[in-house]
Amino acid sequence: MITAVIPTLNEEELLPGLLADLSELGRATEVDVVVADGGSSDATVAVAASWEARILFAPPGRARQLNAGAQAARGDWLLFIHADCRLDAAARRALLEAIAPQSGIQAAVFRFAIDLPPFWKQMIEWGQRIREAVLDLPYGDQGLLVRRRLFEQAGGYPDVPLLEDVALLRRIRRHAAIHRLPAAALTSGRRYRRGGMLKTSLQHAVLITLYLAGVSPHRLARRRHA
Repeated sequence: MITAVIPTLNEEELLPGLLADLSELGRATEVDVVVADGGSSDATVAVAASWEARILFAPPGRARQLNAGAQAARGDWLLFIHADCRLDAAARRALLEAIAPQSGIQAAVFRFAIDLPPFWKQMIEWGQRIREAVLDLPYGDQGLLVRRRLFEQAGGYPDVPLLEDVALLRRIRRHAAIHRLPAAALTSGRRYRRGGMLKTSLQHAVLITLYLAGVSPHRLARRRHA
């Protein structure tokens, strides 16, 4: 069984698309969907309930919500996926192949793809491919499929205000390889549209550079919101 853990905060608009994709996945394997909500003021919880997802209420903060969802999981596999992502037929097939016993996979991420106009889509996806090649660091937007026992062995998500995905991947890598699935999880480009394409790209680059240089996520969060 796969437990899909989705952290939410006011995601009524985009959550239905992901839940529909997971419902399609459920036709081929057993899927347990957990929506870990951090205090939505819109119809997110009602949307999740309409798709028969299990709903948890957790303290706000992506790491806390993800960990709460993992604690409630019923599956041997955990799929951590953002509410603004989509899993098409190719992505669902890749998931099924990854959890097959003969795959030997313990942890995996999807290829990065983003829903933006062609020029910016190409530039941002290209930049992420370079980042992965040089730093071996996927985005949280690429989802994370991981065996539950490996997630627990790695200690779960650290309780930090940002870059919890990078921190967990570095922990997991101490115990097992992280595979790249041969399909993409398509993530929304809303942050780039809202913050500006170039400005948002540069902010992400600066954050990850400072983090890898040893600056704490707490300090980075204060800098980000200053």
